[in-house]
Amino acid sequence: MDKFQELTAFVAVVDAGGFSAAARRLGDSQSGISKSVGALEQRLGVKLLQRSTRVVNLTDAGRSYYQRMKPLLDEVAQADSELVSSTAELSGLVRIAASATFGRLHVLPLLPKLLAMHPKLKLDLQLTDGVQDLLAEGIDIAIRISPAVSPDAVVRRVTTTSLVCVGSRNYFAQHGTPKTPQDLIHHNCLIFNGMDQWIFDSPRGRHIVRVSGNLASNTVETILSAVQAGVGIGMFNAASLAGDRRDPDIVRVLDDFIGETRDLGLIWPNRKFIPARVRQVTEFLATELSCRLSPAVGMTGAPA
Repeated sequence: MDKFQELTAFVAVVDAGGFSAAARRLGDSQSGISKSVGALEQRLGVKLLQRSTRVVNLTDAGRSYYQRMKPLLDEVAQADSELVSSTAELSGLVRIAASATFGRLHVLPLLPKLLAMHPKLKLDLQLTDGVQDLLAEGIDIAIRISPAVSPDAVVRRVTTTSLVCVGSRNYFAQHGTPKTPQDLIHHNCLIFNGMDQWIFDSPRGRHIVRVSGNLASNTVETILSAVQAGVGIGMFNAASLAGDRRDPDIVRVLDDFIGETRDLGLIWPNRKFIPARVRQVTEFLATELSCRLSPAVGMTGAPA
């Protein structure tokens, strides 16, 4: 068995935290990765990994070997990438993760242009509102809107988006329009991902209003659809209401009390080597998303 293949499999298992995740990253089978690591251990005559049903841990020898070999593999990958990027067009697989609604509205429309520019490029777009382990899932670029980002990631900040509190004209016609954040206690507020404490600003500083309602969901899409249907009031980042969400029946309220923003960032897993194709796709997305999100979100103010 090829020694380089054995070493690549071993490092991938350590970086990804398991055999199945390493297999996804390398495009191999789990049994193939296991066979490569087993061959490496047999050739070296030492146990590198302690395996259990759920967890893979380094032995002392494995940790020492990984620390020596990982930088060497990174250097080889860097040299390959620099040579390829200077002599050939962009190619290979790039895995991109984004939240479901934001990805559908703002990332998916950009992909035809990117693929037209680089016909040999392959893209895998993962849309989920859950937070992913980038290394374990083999993600190259994550697009996130968040007030904070894990310190073990490399972030390219693109822009900011404001928070907005919205409802439909029909809902406000039936239930009245909240004039202050405290009024929300008497309204049907729709809860995304368990976030039932909404933050507002006032002359006396920031304060929190605990809201409640008859619908909660772990997807932004569900809450947005319910707001459009007149079920209740929702709190979103403004970017989720752009694109085909520029609905004249959706009305912003309490703007004077909302000062909080969210950063939109492109995130790489914290690894030394980033392939040239990932860097170029990141630059493309940063430029295009910045232009796409610069116009103000098209929603009207609160009804009279």
